[in-house]
Amino acid sequence: MTPESPAGPDPRTTVVVITHNRRPELTRTLRLLRELPERPAVIVTDNASEDGTAQAVARDFPEVLLLRPGKNLGAVGRNLAVRHVRTPYVAFCDDDTWWEPGSLRVAADRLDALPRLAAVTARIVVEPEGRDDPVVAELRDSPLTGPDWLPGPAIGSFLAAATVMRVAAFREAGGFHPGIWLGGEEELLATDLMRSGWWLAYLPEAVIHHAASEVRDSTARRTTGLRNTLWFTWLRRPAVPALKRTLHLLATVPRDAASLRAFAQALQGLPWVLRQRRPVPRDIEDRLAALGEAQRRGTARRYVG
Repeated sequence: MTPESPAGPDPRTTVVVITHNRRPELTRTLRLLRELPERPAVIVTDNASEDGTAQAVARDFPEVLLLRPGKNLGAVGRNLAVRHVRTPYVAFCDDDTWWEPGSLRVAADRLDALPRLAAVTARIVVEPEGRDDPVVAELRDSPLTGPDWLPGPAIGSFLAAATVMRVAAFREAGGFHPGIWLGGEEELLATDLMRSGWWLAYLPEAVIHHAASEVRDSTARRTTGLRNTLWFTWLRRPAVPALKRTLHLLATVPRDAASLRAFAQALQGLPWVLRQRRPVPRDIEDRLAALGEAQRRGTARRYVG
């Protein structure tokens, strides 16, 4: 708890969680959210789980607003939840992440004080080891420069499992794009926020814990992640950088069935991508280029698995 932040409930932030077939992880997260001193409102979008997730939430967490769209909406499940948010800030949280006590208050304090700050991303601690996630170094050492009033390094994207966002900014930008579905969906939203004059920052004083679920298909995640990177590239990057990025990926990703599926899916989606293509102006492209170079040098993002 920070010295300037009093203890007790804080009505400024609602926590939004999306989940799919991870009942044990979700119930653990909801128990820990229930214990937070801020006592945030919590909304869960159950993306068509078949393992009794919705029934467990309804039975054991009656204070949680449970949304059941009847199909797997992916990241758009967060859009559905934000429609029900009545607080100025929304804290996104995955079913295998949970906020440290006091962090939601710290984030809300910073957002209160800085009206052009769209979102803050927390320091991510990997459990049970208690070590920083590799992406923390990427956030901490971001190559971007921003105004002096930012509470931490300027960043060009965010992690939805570890970010508190201004609801007005989220709605203004249109939320998560339904075409992306899930996997790197934050990059497009972050770019559209920057284009509208919003800033994103890393806030190390806020902490979130991540105990990665074993219920995951890493190969499928790599396929959708690579596909979505290609779609984002052609949705927002100018033609020459988009072509260079595509050629770089062709030359560097593993030459296997997962990569082949990713490129095939990306080609199938090209008609809608080109219809919705809206390249960013030069100043935003300069930021994206700097981020891309830093990511290529880093170790946190690799299309492997």
